[in-house]
Amino acid sequence: MFIIGELINGMYSNIAAAIKEKDKAAIQKCALEQIKCGADALDINCGPASKQPVVDIQWLVEAVREVTDKTLCLDSSKPQVIESGLKAAGSGSIINSTTADPEKLGLLIPLAKKYNAGLIGLTISAKGIPQNRDQRLELAATIVSACADQDFSTENLYLDPIVMPVNVAQTQMRDILESIREFKIISEPSPKTVVGLSNVSQGTSARNLINRTFLTMAVAFGLDAAILDPLDKDLVDALITAELILNKNIYCDSYLEAYRRK
Repeated sequence: MFIIGELINGMYSNIAAAIKEKDKAAIQKCALEQIKCGADALDINCGPASKQPVVDIQWLVEAVREVTDKTLCLDSSKPQVIESGLKAAGSGSIINSTTADPEKLGLLIPLAKKYNAGLIGLTISAKGIPQNRDQRLELAATIVSACADQDFSTENLYLDPIVMPVNVAQTQMRDILESIREFKIISEPSPKTVVGLSNVSQGTSARNLINRTFLTMAVAFGLDAAILDPLDKDLVDALITAELILNKNIYCDSYLEAYRRK
């Protein structure tokens, strides 16, 4: 599983304050803590409070780049903000994200090619969030087709089925999980799959348990990556154990420690 740490996000008060005060040490501490706990990549998001997101994302990336060369996942709805981050982050980053709308695809696929970046494609359109598996597959196919038309390899594409909060969309949960498996057969080479995990528990009273349970189920359906909180030790332990049970890792009594060391 490719773990993308979610915590460098201006929606969190500590990160918003660090951006405002240009507190580089706080950002670097957050980056290193997530990597120590198992993050393979770091999501970078200025958040809604940023007054100058084009400048702020560049500052965030430069601060993180001083302490790690891990993959950075640049998170914004504005292409100009994404490009500012890509310029600072270097080759091999991930754009988070495009939707299935032709206008958005027409802007962000060329940007991914220009900077040799991966691309997260959300199965959502101007009509809104899909309500069933068939709608998700149709939108996923639209994204894959646009990538093919623009000669962007699906090996560098991550498809997101759009995880909904279980307390308002309980009937969609199985469709979301089955979409993860079916996205893998849309094209050859197969696109990867990713979820924003914390969405599933938004507004619930048992967030950690719901996140942990959904993640282990998603792994069984073939999930490749997740944007999550790597500081949640029980969550990461459940992920490692799920992959062990699926024979993706070799068992030893200290398998949790061994996984984190690799």
